[in-house]
Amino acid sequence: MLTRMSRWIPAVLLLPLAFSLSASGAPGETDKVASAANQSAGLILQIGEGERRVRRPKAAGLAGLPDPFIIKVDRLNGGSKDLVMGYEELAPGQSIRPHRHLTADEIIFVHAGSGLASLGDREAQVNAGGTVYIPANTRISLRNTGEVPLAIAYIFSKPGFEDIQRENSVLEGQPTTVITPEERARNEAKHKWHTSYDE
Repeated sequence: MLTRMSRWIPAVLLLPLAFSLSASGAPGETDKVASAANQSAGLILQIGEGERRVRRPKAAGLAGLPDPFIIKVDRLNGGSKDLVMGYEELAPGQSIRPHRHLTADEIIFVHAGSGLASLGDREAQVNAGGTVYIPANTRISLRNTGEVPLAIAYIFSKPGFEDIQRENSVLEGQPTTVITPEERARNEAKHKWHTSYDE
């Protein structure tokens, strides 16, 4: 009996290593393996940590310009079934176009910088330490009005937005390809159940 078990012990011990090595070849697979291990343990992340992604450019001339953001908590990062949290910095003059999340409340916390938030039919300046609460199906847009990056953390009460973020981006360090208007429109139509953009 002991001899039979001793044959299985090395195989069982090597299984996680083999799974990890087999996943390392495909982009994003290592993240999934790491997140699966953390699902029940939770996460402790520093400001630059998480699933770092770069949006695909809309035009060829912008192909080298980074537009990074971080998905910090979701189903793949930490294993949360409900919450989604991300972090990004908007450059001076940059904005998040008007949209609404149909099935999820959102909170935007301003970590640094300043901007103009449009919520429904109201507008207000937001500064470091400010919070914007966006009930589901409420129009929101945000523009950096300062001279430094507007750093924001965003939290959703239900998953969905991170899926369209992934489809319109690549993992940081991966080659970026231009996203065509047709592809962007297809992605937005596919995820319209969660996020609807104003025309």
